[in-house]
Amino acid sequence: MPADATPVTRLIAPRLALASCVRAFLVRDTTGCAPLPPAQRLNRFPAAPMCSIAWTISGELEAAAPGLNALDVRMPPALFGGPRSYPLVSYNPGPVHSFIVMFYPAALHALTGVAMAPLLDQFRPFDALFDAEWQSLSQAVLAAPGDEARVALVEGFLAPRWQVARQQDDHPASAVHDWVRRLGVQAASSGLASGARNIERRIKTWAGQPMRTLHRMRRAEQLFLDERDAMLQGKVSWSDIAAHGGYADQAHLCRETRQITGLSPTELARASRDDESYWIYRIWA
Repeated sequence: MPADATPVTRLIAPRLALASCVRAFLVRDTTGCAPLPPAQRLNRFPAAPMCSIAWTISGELEAAAPGLNALDVRMPPALFGGPRSYPLVSYNPGPVHSFIVMFYPAALHALTGVAMAPLLDQFRPFDALFDAEWQSLSQAVLAAPGDEARVALVEGFLAPRWQVARQQDDHPASAVHDWVRRLGVQAASSGLASGARNIERRIKTWAGQPMRTLHRMRRAEQLFLDERDAMLQGKVSWSDIAAHGGYADQAHLCRETRQITGLSPTELARASRDDESYWIYRIWA
């Protein structure tokens, strides 16, 4: 292998017709580079409103922090992860090739009927939740010759099903800001009962988390997307960023950032730049 080979880390946008269903495809492949030190084989994920299906194409995935250890320490090759209310860490004992599809939870609920609220902060073997058609897709993804073929398989499977689901109901738009805002409107307009408790119950069924949490995550994600380049260059004023982002003050920004990522804004900026285990923060833009 080339001496300067580095891990392959990719974020792939879905086709336009699936933009309100799939947030992104993620690829993480360390099989073509020199073995990473143990600390860099960690995968650090923030709290997030999305749910995911992760396929381990080669290598192994293990639990490294609370959240995954409800299963065996070694994860199955196809794994479903619900929305997360706190940061998560997993570990690869050696080189690994992972392929991940991140879904808007309301969309996956519409496609499968699976309620998201019981799956908050949960990980389940893929086969325990999905029917035979989805399991056939999973087997095809694991056997596919490359990541482009995997994207094509998933998109080809989802496109006709999502077209039907969208015709049956009006589902939220794709961008997180629009998705969170539209989710509240949709919940309020569904059915005859529109009291606050009923609206909140619908939102939790579709998204797994209450609206106030979704708003908090949406604001933080948008802020760090807007300031990503400045953060990676170390050219930021956190007090200014807090004011522009609608936080009460810098301390408010720090508290919410730590709740979502486990780090302060300054620590997160440094880790995103220098620590390989924070790879998802670098590519999420």
